[in-house]
Amino acid sequence: MPNTTSAKKRMRQDGERRDRSRARRSVVKTHIRKFLEAIRANDAGTARSEFSTTTKLLDQSAAKGTYHKNTVARKKSRLAARLNAMSQAAA
Repeated sequence: MPNTTSAKKRMRQDGERRDRSRARRSVVKTHIRKFLEAIRANDAGTARSEFSTTTKLLDQSAAKGTYHKNTVARKKSRLAARLNAMSQAAA
């Protein structure tokens, strides 16, 4: 347990940031899951809209420091590859 006032404040701030990061990660994971479900269902329209929503959320999370920018780039690249593969298979 912290003894100094500044250490107590730091602990409070860390807890608040951790809670916000967990919430952001949860939202991102939910949208990734919805995107993958749309891919599995072969629903191109839903997949495209979920892809744009997911990439926006990933970029915002990277800007806030929840994810590293390279992690976000990798995730977006893999999701885009799946979307492109589905589009080409349908064509």
